[in-house]
Amino acid sequence: MTISGEDLSNLIAVAKKTRLAALKLAVLSTDAKNQAIEAIAQALEAAKDEILQANVADCERATTEGIAKPLYKRLQLDEHKLRDTITGVRDVGKLPDPVGAVQIHRELDTGLILKRVTCPLGVLGVIFEARPEAAIQIVSLAIKSGNGIILKGGKEATRSCEAIVKAIKQGLSQTAVNPDAVQLLTTREEILELLKLDKYVDLIIPRGSNSFVRFVQENTRIPVLGHADGICHLYVDKAADIEKAIAITVDAKTGYPAACNAIETLLVHTSIAEEFLPKIAETLQKLNVELRGDEHSREILSSIAAAIEEDWETEYSDLILSIKVVDSLQDAIAHINDYGSKHTDAIVTEDAEAAETFLALVNAAGVYHNCSTRFADGFRYGFGAEVGISTQQMPPRGPVGLEGLVTYKYQMSGNGHIVATYTGADAKPFIHRDL
Repeated sequence: MTISGEDLSNLIAVAKKTRLAALKLAVLSTDAKNQAIEAIAQALEAAKDEILQANVADCERATTEGIAKPLYKRLQLDEHKLRDTITGVRDVGKLPDPVGAVQIHRELDTGLILKRVTCPLGVLGVIFEARPEAAIQIVSLAIKSGNGIILKGGKEATRSCEAIVKAIKQGLSQTAVNPDAVQLLTTREEILELLKLDKYVDLIIPRGSNSFVRFVQENTRIPVLGHADGICHLYVDKAADIEKAIAITVDAKTGYPAACNAIETLLVHTSIAEEFLPKIAETLQKLNVELRGDEHSREILSSIAAAIEEDWETEYSDLILSIKVVDSLQDAIAHINDYGSKHTDAIVTEDAEAAETFLALVNAAGVYHNCSTRFADGFRYGFGAEVGISTQQMPPRGPVGLEGLVTYKYQMSGNGHIVATYTGADAKPFIHRDL
């Protein structure tokens, strides 16, 4: 289905309004932005019942339509999750303002001053599946960083997102931030048109499946910040503490299996496999985790299913875990760098040198030692919230908070200075003195 000319015109009008509101938001004081963030938190608390009822309706409809189990878990928004998300909004309000920071202050010559100053990106287009609380997190970060935002949630979360954005706009209406700075799109057809609005939108942030992120990247000229699969690994080294390894494995796999920071593959050193694998298998199977193993691990755990090549490349987002026995730390690192998605990978070991090698050589946005991959989260990092997790090589990388939503500009002031003074045979030298 294609969007009509009238609808496209309406979408452009929405984008224009968002940009105008963002220009005014960009120059607001820190206090004004923080007051707006607190107003959002209060409005969400006041609309709690309406938001939760909308989510129940979304979940019921999704169940009728046969939604996948992992996606359903992401869609669910209960009172506890909503409360935690609102706490995250207030945490964003407490963070330092990322706008207006002077990164370089340099005197090029007497009276010729250069500054590099952080500034908002402009307008963000954020497209996400399920997880309606993402809208709350993203809006709070956008307001704090001085950006306008156009949201497009998944069709399964339409009612939840509408209730959330309605509350946010009500909150903003009592502040210096124009509610037009926050917009919500509700149809799939609008996504393709949003991706064409490079004149009005400065960054696209897709949150969803690997195929969805690639679709977005291939269909826009707007810069894209996103992560593909969350294929996370845990490597249990020969020098691992068994009890630590069990606790970390259980947490990383079963705490929230639908999360992108849950592990999908467990790598175990051959010298510890016979002791560790039966213990972890017994624990995980009691928690209804389906295990799939390579040939070596199945020699120890004869009852588990055989893993195939596809398993090492799959983000299950469910209670399924593939297991592989490796002969060395180097083999574990090689497997992760071959099959991982550069999200988050961890090692359990009491050998400091092995840990340092792992942290240095694994190519991922997050590399951990003796702790769960589930810590890969903007809220847990102290960012207040995150707009998403970036697995790209260039920064921003990992959970993207405020610092990933600003850019910078060079400001220079002089007193009639011209370049000719500093060129030619009688060129005057620069001072280049940091102030």
